[in-house]
Amino acid sequence: MIIDVGYWTRITKNILMLILSLVLIFLSFKLAIFYMPFLIGFVISLLVEPLIKRLSRRTKLERKKCAIMVIVIIFIIILALLVWGIVTLITESSNLLKGLNNYIQLMYDQVKIYIGSIKTGNTKLPMEVATILENSSDKVVSFITNYVSGVLTKATQIISEIPTIAIYTFITLLATYFICIDKIYIADTIEHQLPHKWAKKIGTHTRSIVRELGNYLKAEAILIIISFIIVLVGLYILKIFHFNVPYPFLTALAIGFVDALPILGSGTVMVPWAIIEALNGDINLGIAIIVIFAIILIARQLLEPRIVSGKIGIHPIFTLLAMYTGFKIIGIMGMLVGPIVLIILKNIFATVLDQGLTKSLFEKI
Repeated sequence: MIIDVGYWTRITKNILMLILSLVLIFLSFKLAIFYMPFLIGFVISLLVEPLIKRLSRRTKLERKKCAIMVIVIIFIIILALLVWGIVTLITESSNLLKGLNNYIQLMYDQVKIYIGSIKTGNTKLPMEVATILENSSDKVVSFITNYVSGVLTKATQIISEIPTIAIYTFITLLATYFICIDKIYIADTIEHQLPHKWAKKIGTHTRSIVRELGNYLKAEAILIIISFIIVLVGLYILKIFHFNVPYPFLTALAIGFVDALPILGSGTVMVPWAIIEALNGDINLGIAIIVIFAIILIARQLLEPRIVSGKIGIHPIFTLLAMYTGFKIIGIMGMLVGPIVLIILKNIFATVLDQGLTKSLFEKI
């Protein structure tokens, strides 16, 4: 039996390269979390770069002065919104936390009524099944209670984190400023520390990832912010007209988070919410929620073709798989991080995936 040493050497090398790439991506995300202010500064610098260039062209001022003006204006707006958001979040979270037991009891009573109607209705279930449903509903209500209570408690404790938030904000501001005015110097310095072949490959992949992922994230962020603002303004208007919307900011925040998840959207929350309100007798509120949702859909239909330059080229089933994997590894936030990792992997291994993963690893040349 003749062993093809070259073939097995190539397979081993390819597998090791794949493992090394995955490890490097994992470490990169760990470092990104550790150096979050610098990552945020980098993202902000990408977003404000067109504004700096436009201001520099129109005013004929040097780049440094234009960068300072743009960054100061942007951060004043961000800080104002951050202060308002934190105050509102703490206020609404505290109020909701105080009345949480009442809401949970109301939910528990509704579940009991529903199970009772199943027992006594036309679709009468065996006692064993009804008991299982009852116990399961108790566990679900208990889980929701503990989870919501934990989230709200953390939200009300944000005030104790203000010194830390201030330090992070200051570092982010400085990082954004230095990246904006010296991005070419920073890139050249990093490139100078790497072997020429590495620098070329890393530069190619980095530019491609920043372009593809940056466009995708920027477009999604704009659409999510627009949806959040529409929901927030709509709910505050409903509150002014004495509709039963006690926590507009928290509700808009929750809908915005769901809207940020790929595949899912604001309708995942708003449509069931409208149906529940209508079934509970508040038909006007149900219709109002549907109207707000319709406005979001119209805004997205009008803006999405202009903002989103192209699709990410990943089938929804793989996006869903990435969301589930992220959720299993790091929890709720993993549902956001998973698809981002998938986009990065797709970009890095584009050639391998086009050829076929197992073919490129194991097939003989």
